[in-house]
Amino acid sequence: MKKIAMTLFVLFIAIAFTACEKTQNKEKAEVKNTNTISENVEIYYFHGTRRCVTCVAVGDVAANLVADKYGKNPNVKFIEINIDESAPGIEELAEKFKVTGSGLYVYNGENIENITALAFQKAISAPDQLEKKLIELIDKNL
Repeated sequence: MKKIAMTLFVLFIAIAFTACEKTQNKEKAEVKNTNTISENVEIYYFHGTRRCVTCVAVGDVAANLVADKYGKNPNVKFIEINIDESAPGIEELAEKFKVTGSGLYVYNGENIENITALAFQKAISAPDQLEKKLIELIDKNL
């Protein structure tokens, strides 16, 4: 019985990460060249067109934090990219960040911090912990 329960749990988690069935319209992100080192800290949120509740929450927590805490700082940018859309530069960015699905990354022009696992784990259950991690990474790079 424990094996069945564990198998179902693992299957549920796998489906939650890959299904992402909710569609939500957002503005297209302006895709720009990230091959040069900058003084900026950029928070990239990659997602598909169809997103689950957790996918939407990850983007919302990150976008709201950047707007609320760093909105007046031109050196901090939130960049949302729909990887299902065909726009110049999306493929190159997805390759650079090694994106295979939804993901959250902090980029300082040189180093890429992949915080996708934490983001999906905490976006709904403990968004304050995700915000704390984002603040830590952003402040470290400013």
